[in-house]
Amino acid sequence: MAFSQPLARATGQTGYRWAVFAILSLQYLLVYFHRVSPALMTRELVSAFSISGASLGLLSSGYFYPYALMQLPVGVLADSWGARKTIALFSTLGAAGAILFGLAPNFHVATAARILVGLGLSAVFVPAMRVCAGLFNPKEYAAVSGLLLAMGGVGWFVAATPLTWMTAFFGWRGTFAGIGSLTILLAVATWLVVPEPPPGSVDAGKVNSVDRRPGVWTGLGVVLSTGRFWPLAGWFFFFGGILFGFCGLWAGPFLMDVCGLSKSETGNILAMIALGTIAGGPLLGRISDRMVRRRKTVVWFASLVQVILWILIFSFRTRLSYAALFPLFFLFGIFGNGVAVVAFAAAKELFPGWMAGTAVGSVNFFAFLSAAVYQPLTGWIMDRTGKTGGAYPPEAYTPALVFFLITSVFLLVCISFFSEESRMGD
Repeated sequence: MAFSQPLARATGQTGYRWAVFAILSLQYLLVYFHRVSPALMTRELVSAFSISGASLGLLSSGYFYPYALMQLPVGVLADSWGARKTIALFSTLGAAGAILFGLAPNFHVATAARILVGLGLSAVFVPAMRVCAGLFNPKEYAAVSGLLLAMGGVGWFVAATPLTWMTAFFGWRGTFAGIGSLTILLAVATWLVVPEPPPGSVDAGKVNSVDRRPGVWTGLGVVLSTGRFWPLAGWFFFFGGILFGFCGLWAGPFLMDVCGLSKSETGNILAMIALGTIAGGPLLGRISDRMVRRRKTVVWFASLVQVILWILIFSFRTRLSYAALFPLFFLFGIFGNGVAVVAFAAAKELFPGWMAGTAVGSVNFFAFLSAAVYQPLTGWIMDRTGKTGGAYPPEAYTPALVFFLITSVFLLVCISFFSEESRMGD
């Protein structure tokens, strides 16, 4: 099979476009599953490897270090080498890492496996956004990206209550070996079905203009030297710190240790983040496409809601009922994760279309850099208080919650300084 297919074929057949989108969505589902699955397995991992909170944070964040570092190169690879080849080959590495994680005999091997998973799955989202930019017109882009993010929400959901069932039946080791095998199948499907947009182009009608475009490394320099890029980059850093530092890891222990929930009840609450993401991504994407002139408006409002949510969590941390946690974490899914699709669209629209992969990869770097920082740092903050009877006492979470509350304020400040052009002529 040839390495590329005419993008016109993809854009001309609606059924084929959505078949491609389905494969990319399933790939992204597994990306999200791996990101947040440790949140519901903290006690199993601590027991299996005899580790502290800081070490648990390091183990979980092993996924995020290579993921963050690869975002800039992946954007370049997607724009030059090809999105299809990038996704297929790198996701195969991620599959090997998942299987190794399930077989890991000790903490060091498990951490190395998480690093391999992060390296492999780092090359799914940005190239997938690159393919979507070629398959769908600009007015559809944020909404379609929202659907892609919603499938990430499904992956988060699978890493909540269904993961509880899977680990009870197969064990956590068998579950990850099985997920690794499924990832291999999706890598093959990607190689066989997903089209290859012409390098340097996101528009099927502009294939002949590729040779006249600057090099992709020049594009990276343009992104990093653009002043308007940096407030949005800062927003993504603090966004990732909250999303992956709290929701993706420490929310699980918080719900069990402070709110007194069982593991199954915790899974149900964490599933609300997933459901909020599934609903919020397409909803906020459509609102930003159709109802407002500036995407900043949607992102700013979502950031304000996050500040309010953190004030509520901190103020009522020991008095939150099981029923009250459902809407609270559902709102986290909408405004703490679903909004990302709007911010990605804002990043893409700061630059010419040929830089789509580089622009999205650049802001994505900051989100995952913060995840690599926040997960072990939060564990270190909690280790200052220490454990009681093998679990953290409620007071250990107080400084960590203050930390996340302050982060939410910085989130709002960054988006307040972001500027973009009005899309009133769209």
